[in-house]
Amino acid sequence: MGRGPPAGPGGAVLPSGATAAGGHCQGASGGSARRAGRSAVAAVAAAAAAHGPASPLPPPLALAAGVSQPSAARATRPAMSLGGATERSVPATKIEITVSCRNLLDLDTFSKSDPMVVLYTQTRASQEWREFGRTEVIDNTLNPDFVRKFVLDYFFEEKQNLRFDVYNVDSKTNISKPVSERPLAGWPGTHRHSDVFNDLPCTPPTRRPTLFRLLIHSPDPLLLLPGFPARAPYSMVLFLLGRRWDLQKDFLGQTFLALGEVIGGQGSRVERPLTGVPGKKCGTILLTAEELSNCRDIATMQLCANKLDKKDFFGKSDPFLVFYRSNEDGTFTICHKTEVVKNTLNPVWQPFSIPVRALCNGDYDRTVKIDVYDWDRDGSHDFIGEFTTSYRELSKAQNQFTVYEVLNPRKKCKKKKYVNSGTVTLLSFSVDSEFTFVDYIKGGTQLNFTVAIDFTASNGNPLQPTSLHYMSPYQLSAYAMALKAVGEIIQDYDSDKLFPAYGFGAKLPPEGRISHQFPLNNNDEDPNCAGIEGVLESYFQSLRTVQLYGPTYFAPVINQVARAAAKISDGSQYYVLLIITDGVISDMTQTKEAIVSASSLPMSIIIVGVGPAMFEAMEELDGDDVRVSSRGRYAERDIVQFVPFRDYVDRSGNQVLSMARLAKDVLAEIPEQLLSYMRTRDIQPRPPPPANSSPTPAPEQP
Repeated sequence: MGRGPPAGPGGAVLPSGATAAGGHCQGASGGSARRAGRSAVAAVAAAAAAHGPASPLPPPLALAAGVSQPSAARATRPAMSLGGATERSVPATKIEITVSCRNLLDLDTFSKSDPMVVLYTQTRASQEWREFGRTEVIDNTLNPDFVRKFVLDYFFEEKQNLRFDVYNVDSKTNISKPVSERPLAGWPGTHRHSDVFNDLPCTPPTRRPTLFRLLIHSPDPLLLLPGFPARAPYSMVLFLLGRRWDLQKDFLGQTFLALGEVIGGQGSRVERPLTGVPGKKCGTILLTAEELSNCRDIATMQLCANKLDKKDFFGKSDPFLVFYRSNEDGTFTICHKTEVVKNTLNPVWQPFSIPVRALCNGDYDRTVKIDVYDWDRDGSHDFIGEFTTSYRELSKAQNQFTVYEVLNPRKKCKKKKYVNSGTVTLLSFSVDSEFTFVDYIKGGTQLNFTVAIDFTASNGNPLQPTSLHYMSPYQLSAYAMALKAVGEIIQDYDSDKLFPAYGFGAKLPPEGRISHQFPLNNNDEDPNCAGIEGVLESYFQSLRTVQLYGPTYFAPVINQVARAAAKISDGSQYYVLLIITDGVISDMTQTKEAIVSASSLPMSIIIVGVGPAMFEAMEELDGDDVRVSSRGRYAERDIVQFVPFRDYVDRSGNQVLSMARLAKDVLAEIPEQLLSYMRTRDIQPRPPPPANSSPTPAPEQP
């Protein structure tokens, strides 16, 4: 799972903890209301944009190189209390941003660039930037039209500054986190927005000087890199220069503007130049805003084609479909792409689902245009033809097949006997209502929170200030902060506020037995602690009584929670396991097996890494790029979310802000993970219980 925001249906990127807009489709009558509402929003938005965009910041290359930029450091989303309530007013509406680029830089030698756009939002208080989400990567094109949207809450009374960074992503690019957010790995106390030291081929030194000066080609020729070894070998310097050159190669440009400028633009559309690569014309970025309707229906359809035009010289065509919804000014916005079916003129595409909101935004008679292309490896896809329809017309296929003629306007003008370029048949079409996370919570689903804490010796002696478990009288340790941050959010969704809490990797008194699953309250019969404060109290008591030892095993505690989750499959209970650890895992094979087995259960796993370790194994368990597998069996769902705690530490030392940042990101994917389980099991939310009903029965305890 990524650290970015969750994706809504159809690829839309939603704010953390948000779900797609509620309500039901309004049909054709909803279109006029939507247009009137959007016109009003656009009118008032023009005033909001009057002050212009934020002052441009230097490109992220300076950030990647470690140059401190006070206004471009990592930031948070809107201020959030640990109870989960934002301090902002109620948003006027939700706005969907569609992104396209034109004439991008071509940085690939034997092909075109593979662009991706990353959106950053700026906080009101600190004026810092933080990643909101990112589009998909489109291969081999300088003129991408991205399918994945950004869905933002719109506040008329606020100036909501946005930053769009464009990157070229290839197989050698480390883009698991954006350049401006990648931490220094292995050197505690360094600026967290630098990537140049990741994967260094050396062991971090035990003695850390305060400053190292490295001459490098950058806006500031004297680059200050805190926490780097004073006597670095020359080969390492060359390595760093090479890493920074790679980062420069990946960056294609950026632009800054306010959300109000997009909404207030003509037709709620703006085109801005990309800047940030010295001496280069970076092209432009096109942004389109549309207010979302309250439509929660999901359309599922399957199409096939017959006798499409042959476009490949040595074979047949490789066809795919691109769906567009029409705009009021006559333009079209991309909303879906099918997969490519290779080497056939009679393709049958896989069934796919798309929110009705994305297809027509609640206006059933809005034109939907579908283009048919022949895929080419170099990105210059050949146009076969097009046809138009509407949601209302598509929905008729619930009772009968619908056949569309694929027409190529150029061919039609040139050839008198031209009939068509083939046909596309709508084989099936169905509509289902989409349920939200809140629907299940209102129906009585409980979140059961379990904690597992790393008590291995690599954390250091808890009595020493250098230990990650050090119990300072003045501030919480990273372990305690992570536990408090996540637990205080989840406890609001657990009626009994009783949380099982375990430790692993310690020697237990009196006989010194090594345990990888011992209750923190020292009660094997009932490991529950009363509230988060009870968990913290038991954790501190265990630090005083057990001996930190090892090794680091995750599988026992994962299997323990999985056994409890397996007993309840009706949707009334969902289990969340928080594992806090300092690094290297010793039972990787067994842990993968446990995760794959747990992926079919009502269960999610959050792993928070504390300390300066590299955490490569945790990234593998996260399963963002490659789904976790064990002995040829893949995880049914993506249930693991990993984050390194150092990414969320506030540089000013504000622990409340650090915990809020951590909680917001690690919990962002829990709603979608719960929904994915409910969908795969076809479990619908129960009706909300009456006010005087009896409480939900107590859950099975791990």
